[in-house]
Amino acid sequence: MIPMVNLKAQYADIQDEILGGFAETLDNCAFILGPNVQAFEKEAAQYLGVKHAIGCASGTDALHLALLAAGIGRGDEVITSAFTFIATAEAIKYVGATPVFVDIDPATFNITPENILNAITPKTKAVMPVHLFGQPADLPAIKAICDRHGLKLIEDCAQSFGATVNNQQTGSFGHAAGFSFFPSKNLGCFGDGGLVTTHCDETAAKIRQYRNHGSDVRYYHDVVGYNSRLDELQAVVLRAKLKRIDQYNAARRHAAHLYSELMADLPLTTPYEDGVGVHVYHQYTLLCERRDEVMKALQDRQIACAVYYPVPLHQQNVFKDECAGLSLPVTESVAARCFSLPICANLSDETVKQIVGVIRGVFQ
Repeated sequence: MIPMVNLKAQYADIQDEILGGFAETLDNCAFILGPNVQAFEKEAAQYLGVKHAIGCASGTDALHLALLAAGIGRGDEVITSAFTFIATAEAIKYVGATPVFVDIDPATFNITPENILNAITPKTKAVMPVHLFGQPADLPAIKAICDRHGLKLIEDCAQSFGATVNNQQTGSFGHAAGFSFFPSKNLGCFGDGGLVTTHCDETAAKIRQYRNHGSDVRYYHDVVGYNSRLDELQAVVLRAKLKRIDQYNAARRHAAHLYSELMADLPLTTPYEDGVGVHVYHQYTLLCERRDEVMKALQDRQIACAVYYPVPLHQQNVFKDECAGLSLPVTESVAARCFSLPICANLSDETVKQIVGVIRGVFQ
């Protein structure tokens, strides 16, 4: 069996360091917002080039808290993508705002500056681009639009830890950004975890307060907050992996480029790189008119594959009423043809060649 992500192999490489960190944490019994959380926040902020990095319980919470601290609320509109995991839109709904779905670029799968411009109304208060599959959105152009129209830029970086645009990290362009540390992510922990980044002192203070029951001082509560703290043991894992994130991402890029090279002559559309943003390949996602045949061939050989995402958000039951009549032709076309292959830092060249051999057999 070839899995989508080989977490066992990754763990084997760093097992001693993680178990040592766990043992130290268990000995000192500092489990909530302890020294590893504090150290990880500083290390992540330095790596990402931001003033503040605040750990929280999940990537969904990270986006929720970022929007909340930015003052986005009831009656506001947030422009975003329908081709993403539902957490992007859930976070917008949590604060009482309305997600306004716009179409994507057929090459990058990210929302475009042109579509953002066309969707702006007097109710628009923020734009939330998703750096889908590790491919950065056109942040310079999107940021220029937000600055010109007085909109908050909230980046959804759930899939893009380590991706850059013009040598600047995703998560450092906007008013705030949310990262996910779900186990399969490029930087993943052993459960749920998230991070909010911002350059704004006031926003950071609000997020720290919101994540800890609305409290700055124990048992004194100034606002209604949430229980959304990054776990100390998860911070141990993240600190070990953060040291290696560039190595992990380079290995993912190597595997992705080998896939693309070996499939260049097949009737498939391999992932696009614009040469400005550095794609970190959270997923290696292709387009294929014969998707079902290819996926069946892979599954018959016990090779994992998946469709991210089969039903765009504007067509999901939860949004069908408010999105009635909305047509996003590029999004819908991509969703009907996309599928993803195994990708991780431990994927060998031999395994990539084996997978491509099975795909090639479908077209011969």
